[in-house]
Amino acid sequence: MPDDLKSGRIVIVGASLAGLRAAETLRDEGFTGELTMVGDERRLPYDRPPLSKQVLLGRVRAEETTLPRRREVDAKWKLGVRATGVDPIARHLLLADGEQLPYDRLLIATGTRARPWPNAEEGALDGVFTLRTTEDAAGLAERLDAGPRRVLVIGAGFTGSEIASACRERGLEVTVAERGPAPLVGALGKSFATLAAKLQLAHGVDLRCGVTVTALNGSDGRLTGAELSDGTRIEADVAVVALGAVRNTEWLAETGLAAGPRGVACDAGCRAFNMYGIVTDDVFVAGDVARFPHPLFEYQLISLEHWGNAVAQAEVAAHNMVNPGPLRRPHLAVPAFWSSQFGLNIKSVGVPTFSDQVVLAQGSLEERRFVAVYGYRGRVTAAVSVNRAKWLPYYERLIQTAAPFPPEPATVEPSTHTPVPSDVPDPKVLSHGPTVALTGHLPDLRLTLRHWGG
Repeated sequence: MPDDLKSGRIVIVGASLAGLRAAETLRDEGFTGELTMVGDERRLPYDRPPLSKQVLLGRVRAEETTLPRRREVDAKWKLGVRATGVDPIARHLLLADGEQLPYDRLLIATGTRARPWPNAEEGALDGVFTLRTTEDAAGLAERLDAGPRRVLVIGAGFTGSEIASACRERGLEVTVAERGPAPLVGALGKSFATLAAKLQLAHGVDLRCGVTVTALNGSDGRLTGAELSDGTRIEADVAVVALGAVRNTEWLAETGLAAGPRGVACDAGCRAFNMYGIVTDDVFVAGDVARFPHPLFEYQLISLEHWGNAVAQAEVAAHNMVNPGPLRRPHLAVPAFWSSQFGLNIKSVGVPTFSDQVVLAQGSLEERRFVAVYGYRGRVTAAVSVNRAKWLPYYERLIQTAAPFPPEPATVEPSTHTPVPSDVPDPKVLSHGPTVALTGHLPDLRLTLRHWGG
């Protein structure tokens, strides 16, 4: 590694939102060395949130989602080639085409991919989709334009619910199948999910909860429908598999890093840990693929699949890559996310699943305009707003200061509601995974330490 951190060679794996924002920050911070961007897709970095919203509604074409540049990054781009490993001793990134890229510092920002349908033969039927890439969104939008008789959405997390919302807005018949008790329950708990279920039903969604899709049926290579665990069958021309995301870490299996199905573990400064819990100083991680400790949530390792976190963490990682220890800063931002579906604007701060109680602090469920505040062991840990986002900065400050739960009334119309259990389910009973996950202190690989000699 060069003595001057502003020079040398930096390689970013993942031509993504996090990768691009990290590259821009590196240049803003005065990095003058060689910068290389590696991505397995052939496209330049693009924005993913519009794919399940504007693109499916036909308001934006998939190819128009390319991310704007905040500045020129002066990088070498290697697109359409996968990273296959890292040689930490020689400091080389290994690529699928056989090339070995030397680096002084490496940033891992490989993100996630859509979890595929478990039966590969059924998943290959014409009419079966996932939604993660621009190609996915373009193909699905084209099929929706053709006016299918019915769309089956498998999984009722945020992505699945947004897809169902887009289908209903288009006037298409849609069935949503969810193994859990209600939509969004894995992210927001049962109390909120009850409203989500009523909302989908009110918009004409054929909502099936507490069931799984046991088989996708086809004829002549085309999807014709599905069979459910309750013995019923559904005829459908299109099925969208929305079973959550898989973190892209398999390529790191032999690198000695603390990488596994739940992501790449790192410290609050985005420096990756190796498999023995020793922090590295030349490998950093940012975005959906990262697991980092957060003091507001008992230092548990948090994995986030949200736009704002990818940007904030990438900026912290880039800053720390080109600054010495005393000038480095932690990534301790309060998690935040948003969703638009069925006419509602849902926004959240904190970690709703890190809770044991929830209270309706403002507004009312009937008006579909309210703020729900979550608490854990007597302190505020999250807040979710529906069409009332202006209050979230207030509750974010309560989260940051570990304010008592339930919170003091913050409006001239104080809520008379009392806290109720948040009923956060075990993720194992859901079709969809939480978009904010507390992954605890469990390692992905348990080691047996051998003591040599005396």
